[in-house]
Parts: sequence; structure tokens; C-alpha cells
Amino acid sequence: MLPDGKTFLMSHVYNNTCHEKHFIMKKVNLHIVLNDFIHDSRVLKETKSIAESPLFDKVYIAALLDKGVTEHETLDAKREIWRVPLKTRRFPRGIFSQTIKYIELMLKVFSRYNNENIKVVHCHDLSALPIGVLFKIIKRTKLIYDAHEFEPNQEPNQNKLSIKLLITIERLFIKFADAVITVSDSIANEYVKLYKIKKPALVLNCPVYQEIKKQNIFREKLNIDKEKIIFLYQGGLYADRGIENLLEAFKRINDTNKVLVFLGYGPLQQEIEKISERFQNIFYHPAVSPDVLLNYTSSADVGLCLYENSCLTHYYCLPNKVFEYILAGLSLIVSNMPEIRKLIENNKIGIVAKDNDTD
Repeated sequence: MLPDGKTFLMSHVYNNTCHEKHFIMKKVNLHIVLNDFIHDSRVLKETKSIAESPLFDKVYIAALLDKGVTEHETLDAKREIWRVPLKTRRFPRGIFSQTIKYIELMLKVFSRYNNENIKVVHCHDLSALPIGVLFKIIKRTKLIYDAHEFEPNQEPNQNKLSIKLLITIERLFIKFADAVITVSDSIANEYVKLYKIKKPALVLNCPVYQEIKKQNIFREKLNIDKEKIIFLYQGGLYADRGIENLLEAFKRINDTNKVLVFLGYGPLQQEIEKISERFQNIFYHPAVSPDVLLNYTSSADVGLCLYENSCLTHYYCLPNKVFEYILAGLSLIVSNMPEIRKLIENNKIGIVAKDNDTD
């Protein structure tokens, strides 16, 4: 999607939300995202598009404070980040403790922005939505709900009771939203069936369009010869994303002319680093910032996206990495999931794996 197209779409969603009868649009927009907002490229792109439009003079982003991250950050003339410090962060995990933490977060966010002239609150994911509902009820703001996943079923092998509970919670709060946005057509259709709402607007996880020149960063930094074919997995290093099968496949072939590079961070990082020390055709590179990511992506030859069908979020996914691979000029090997398969086959830009296994 071209940057002008994305800005137009975000402006269209906001204009439809902001110009309802009896609503006078003001100049401040608040985004709530419950992570540390370091590598969240979707929120970065959306807030940039909104900031570049004439709709608002200020765009505030409320995130979570974590170790090694600054509490206050200015992105540009319009966008400011506040990462919320929580005194209850040290509390142990558990339903009661998590509830206390969430109440502290909700009160701090509301208290900080209560006196601001905020008229639109944009909630990223279900975890942020109740805070947005609080603003809507008390301050009569407009509310946009941005579901980055199929929210009720994001965890592999998630138990059915948990899924039903999350559906109940989402059904309760989604009714307050003036507009809903999501990331794939399948998720949008599922939300229409589940909650009897108007079909959500689609904002795909596309990078901002730019001409990408082929780079050789991996070959230079990891000492990979120029004749070797680089297969790249970039993104979160989590289970059920095909990483274990990729490792096993490249361990089996042990072909030094075909090398596998992992670029990212997550729970499987240490395992990947250990295996990369033993096998000459497997490499690890730490995550890089979004502003230089595509230079690294273009340094590979083939992009890999092999999510496993272990939850509906995976089944319906159309993730950042797929569009980043495409923009960087890579061929793709992807798993047989409906949204990814449709994109790859319709545009003839890669191979859809028949089965998600090592073979």
C-alpha cells in the first residue's frame, strides 16, 4: 500500500468517526498500546499517517514503561510518547495482581490525559479497550478499536474457557467503539459474525512504500559468501511460528550454500544462538529498529513465514514480515494459511508449503 493510500485510509476512518452529527472535531488524539512501544511498527505507521494529516495538532501515545526504556519520548513535532511507570509492576503474576496492575494503569492514563482536549481515543488491541471505554463514558470521546490480531484466540493451544471469556469481554466493550479496524479480511469477517457489527475497516500491515536497493548487510556482518542463498526469518522468535521446523530442516541438509538467518528477538533466541554456534549454515542477528529493517531484509534472497495453525490469530494472519519481504524484493515460502496463501498465489510471488513440517 502506498503511503498516500494509507494516510488516506486512516484519514477516512477518522473523518467518518469525527464528523458525526453534533460532534465538533478537536485537535488532540490519544493512542493506548500496552507494550513498551519500541518495535511496534503498526502503531508507528498509523500515528505517523494521522500526524501527517490535518486532523490533529497533537498525537499522544500511552505505552508501558520497561527496563532500559525512557519514560518520555518525542517522535516528532506532533507525536509524544509517555510510558506509564507502574508501582505494582513488581507484584507477582496472578489474576488478583494483574487486576491491581491494570487498575493502576487505567487510573494513571486517565489522570494524565483527563485535562487534555482529547476527542478521539485509539485503542490498540483488546487489552487497551477498557481504558478507551472509560474515556468515552466520562469524557464523551470518540473511540476507535484497532484489533491487531484475532484477539480472543492469540495463544497456541489456548483452552476453550479462556477463548469464551475473551469473546464475552470483547463483545461487551466493542459495542462502545465508533469504528473498528483490523488487519485481515478473515478477521474482519469473523468479527462481523461474532459481534453483529459493521465490517471493520482494513489497515494492512504494509510498510510505507519506498524504493529499496539490494543490500549485503548479512553477508558483511555475518561473513556469508556472496554465492550463498540466504533464507531469512524475521520477527518475533516464538513457538508455533515454524522456527523449530526450520532449524531442524537446515540442520538436516547442512548445506553451506543455503543458509538460514534469524533476525529478531523472543523466547527462542538463546536456543537459536546455541544451534548457530554448531551449524555453519544457521545464523542469528539481533533485532534492528524499524527505520533500518528493510535494508537488512533486502540483504536476503528468500523470506520465510511459516506460522502453524495452532490458534485463529495464526490461521487468519497477514503479518508485517510478509509485506516487508515483498517490498524488499524477496521470493517467499509461506505456510498454508488462507490470507497468506491468497496473497502469494494471486500475485505469484512465492511458494505455499503443502504441510507445516520439517520435510
